[in-house]
Amino acid sequence: QVQFVESGGGSVQPGGSLRLSCAPSTNIFSFFIMGWYRQAPGKERELVATLTSGGSTNYADFVKGRFTISRDNAKNSVYLQMNSLKPEDTAVYYCTGSRLVFPRGDFWGQGTQVTVSS
Repeated sequence: QVQFVESGGGSVQPGGSLRLSCAPSTNIFSFFIMGWYRQAPGKERELVATLTSGGSTNYADFVKGRFTISRDNAKNSVYLQMNSLKPEDTAVYYCTGSRLVFPRGDFWGQGTQVTVSS
């Protein structure tokens, strides 16, 4: 079973920054795409950013210019750098990855809480 170890969540004031980390239990290049989603209380889970194995990125409009998704091949990790955080960014953030090789499918981390409040 593929697992993710997420870290980096916490509480920050508006305008602050956090960096989320996600380390899968398998090689990150075994995922054709990895990304971050978030879910705020009472809301549906929504896409934040994705990164393909080829290096292409995609961002939700509400984080463009503020968040950056990246990876460190040597550390086998994917990151989400979050700057200029707003209270509406408060949510549980989930790392996810999709594989076409065994075991195939979509895999999710357990989530890490991000709270933006003054």
